[in-house]
Amino acid sequence: MKYQVGDEILVLHSNEEGHIIEIMNDEMVMIEVRGVKFPAYMDQIDFPYFKRFTQKKLFPTKESAPKIYVDQIPKEKIQKNDSKEDEGVWLNIIPKFNLDDFNDEIVESLKMYLSNRTRVAYKFEYAQLFGQHTDFALVSSIPPHTDFYVHDIPFASVNDGLSFTIDFSLQEPHKKKADHFETNIKIKPKQLFQRIESIKEENKLVIPYALFDTYPDKAEDNHVALDMLRNAGYKVYDASKIKQHLPAARSVVDLHIEKLVDKHSHLTNAEMMHIQLTEFEKWFDLAQLHHLPSLVIIHGVGTGKLKAEIHELLKVKKGVKRFINQYSDFYGYGATEVFFD
Repeated sequence: MKYQVGDEILVLHSNEEGHIIEIMNDEMVMIEVRGVKFPAYMDQIDFPYFKRFTQKKLFPTKESAPKIYVDQIPKEKIQKNDSKEDEGVWLNIIPKFNLDDFNDEIVESLKMYLSNRTRVAYKFEYAQLFGQHTDFALVSSIPPHTDFYVHDIPFASVNDGLSFTIDFSLQEPHKKKADHFETNIKIKPKQLFQRIESIKEENKLVIPYALFDTYPDKAEDNHVALDMLRNAGYKVYDASKIKQHLPAARSVVDLHIEKLVDKHSHLTNAEMMHIQLTEFEKWFDLAQLHHLPSLVIIHGVGTGKLKAEIHELLKVKKGVKRFINQYSDFYGYGATEVFFD
């Protein structure tokens, strides 16, 4: 879900700022504006950060310091960087500023760079996504100690979040190194706006995201002959019949702590959360292995922390078609239903 309890929001029709105090269903939230609480549809609100960063100055004017714009960076895709030591591979975001009609600086777009600060050349497959859809893709290579300009992203399009998938492989394969290495980055709007605010305060131009320090080694082959395992007394199952040996799945899972442990008064909130999330992972995996069409997870209302954690996990779980948290006669707003592919 785009919003969470506590998020700052902007009421579009009145241009007033407030915050979310309750997620009512998948279309409505309860908000508070200047002490007044009222429900609102999600298409009637938005995050305030985009408005802030497109309607006010990001950098105060200083007569003693000349302005530096990202357009002054050379346009070549490949540039040698100054790093001499191996410092890993990075995804760098450079906000591009422009002047509006009132001569104020606004964020116009984001320039995306890959920065290879190692002595190794890599091939890569780059994909930038909005939601589950690929918005831009590129296959290329990057030499050692080199910055590679990838593309520009219009700033107006990032309000729903950004995510990137980059799959690396060695330009010259090595028998002891992995065939490929995939890394993923997901950037929420709030995080991005905070990082832009941070470089404003520190007078910097680049927002860096580390992809990896060292290209990984090839995983060891732990294959053991099945006959050896049988002779040693281990049970060996036919993979085609593995479902017969799995525990039964459940279509409804109750994560209230009193349903999971006999006594919990001595447990900290973090310990209870760990138990609940472990139980969630168990029944989620079993539901997929048994090919259930859906799974209902009862997390309760409470502070909303358990629901938020589960929703964050569901966003990156493979095989999840969609999930909803809407009012029902049985669970109120205290349950989320997950639908599998």
